[in-house]
Amino acid sequence: MTNQQKNDFTSWYIDTIKKADLMDYTPVRGCIAFKPDGYEIWEHIQAEMDKRFKETGHRNAYFPMLIPESFFEKEKDHIEGFSPELPWVTEAAGEKLEERLALRPTSETMIGHLYSDWIKSYRDLPVLINQWANVFRWEKKTLPFIRTSEFLWQEGHTAHVDEVEARAETMQMLNIYKEVVEELLAIPVYDGQKTPSERFAGAIDTYSIEAMMKDGKAVQAGTSHYLGTKFAQAFDIKYLTKENKHEFVHTTSWGTSTRLIGSVIMTHGDEQGLVLPPRVAPTQVVLIPVGPWKKNPEIMEKLDEIFAQLKAQGIRVRLDDSDQSPGYKFNEWELKGVPVRVELGPRDLENNQALIKARDEDEKEAVELSALVARIEEELVTMQTRLLEKARAFREKHSHIHVDSLVQLKDHIADSTESGEIPGWILAGWCGVDACEEQVKEETKFTTRNIPFNPPAEKSSCINCGNEAKHTVWFGRAY
Repeated sequence: MTNQQKNDFTSWYIDTIKKADLMDYTPVRGCIAFKPDGYEIWEHIQAEMDKRFKETGHRNAYFPMLIPESFFEKEKDHIEGFSPELPWVTEAAGEKLEERLALRPTSETMIGHLYSDWIKSYRDLPVLINQWANVFRWEKKTLPFIRTSEFLWQEGHTAHVDEVEARAETMQMLNIYKEVVEELLAIPVYDGQKTPSERFAGAIDTYSIEAMMKDGKAVQAGTSHYLGTKFAQAFDIKYLTKENKHEFVHTTSWGTSTRLIGSVIMTHGDEQGLVLPPRVAPTQVVLIPVGPWKKNPEIMEKLDEIFAQLKAQGIRVRLDDSDQSPGYKFNEWELKGVPVRVELGPRDLENNQALIKARDEDEKEAVELSALVARIEEELVTMQTRLLEKARAFREKHSHIHVDSLVQLKDHIADSTESGEIPGWILAGWCGVDACEEQVKEETKFTTRNIPFNPPAEKSSCINCGNEAKHTVWFGRAY
C-alpha cells in the first residue's frame, strides 16, 4: 500500500476515481453518473460475462423495474431482508396508487410471478434467463461503485426440474464468476458458502466469491443462490412431469454488479492512480511524442503508423498529440491506469526504437520499431498475469490462519493497528451457532465472508466459544 492509501484509503479511492474521470456525483443521494471510461470498464466485464452466459445456454430478457408490494409479501423472508432498503413509488399522474410499487432491489418476485404462467410442462424446463438491469437499494452509507443507491448489474434466474439440476446450475454460475473475476480483472477470490445469517433473503443456500482489497477489507464480488422451491411455492410455479404429476420447480438466482469496477481500483491502484488490468482497460496503450516532435513530422508519421498497426491487432490505443508537456501526459495517463505507454522522440527515431513502460513497473524498455507491436502484445499478456500474481501474493500475506480465539483476534487487530499494518482476514473455526458469529462481529467488526470450499487449513474449535467447530470460515471486515 502507498502512504496515502495507508493514511486514508477511502479518501484515496474517491480522489482517484474522480481525478481519473470515471464518475461524477449527482443531486440524488447515493446515485452516480458513470463517465465514459468508468462505463467502458463495465462494458468489458459485461461482454465477457455475457459471452460465457450464452455459451452455457442462457438467454437475455428484461423485466419491469416496478414491483407491486403484494409480490414481496408472498415470500416473507424476502421482504424482511429487503424492506429497510426499498424505495417506493406511491403516486403517479397526480394520483395516489392503489398499491405501492417498489423500485426493484432484485427481480425474484416479478420473475416468479411470470414464470408461473410461462412454465406448464417438463418440456418448458430448464428456463435459463439473465437480465442486465439497474436495481435500487437505499443504502445508509454509500461509496461510488462499491455501494450506491442505484447500481448496474446482471441477475440470472433459472428454473429446473429438480434439486440436483438446480444446484449444478448454482455452482456452474459461481465458477463462471470466479473465472471472469480472476482472468479478466486479475482479482484472486475465495469461493465458498455463506453462513445462514449472511445468505440471500429467501435462499436455501448462498455461495459467494470474496475478494480482498488493498486496505484488507472484503468485497463480495459475486453471489449464486439455490432457492429450492421456496419462490416456486410462493408464486405457484408448477410443471407437469412425464408421469403426469404436478411438481414445483427448483429455482436459482445469481448476480454480479458494478461494484466490480470499484474492486479493480481497490485491488490494483497505487499512489499515482489507477492500475488497470489490460483486458479491462478502456485504453490499453497510449502513444506519446516527446522532444521537439512538432519540428519533426517523421515522428508523428511513425506514431500514426504504429497506431494503425495496434488498432489492426484489436488493441485499444490512443495517440496523445496535445500541447501539454510530456511529463504532464505521463502523469495523466498513469492516473488513468493505461497499461502500456509508448514514447517516441527524435533520438528514438534515429536509433530505430521506441521506449515502452508498463504501468505497474518502474523501468522503461527500449524496443526496436520493427518488433514494437509484438512486444506490446506480449507485455499486455504478461502484465495481466503479473497483476493477478501480485494481488494473490498480497492476499496470501494478509490471510492469517493462526488466530484461533476471539482474544487472539482482538490482539491481532490491536497489534496491526499499532504497527500500521492492515489486519486482513483470519481463518477460524465456527461452531455453527449464530450467537457466536454475532459476538465476533459485535466485538471486532469482523464478519464471516464465506465457508471456503478449499481452506488452506482446517480449524477444530470455534473462535468464540471454543466448542467443536462445524465449519472453517474466513472472517474479515467488509464493504
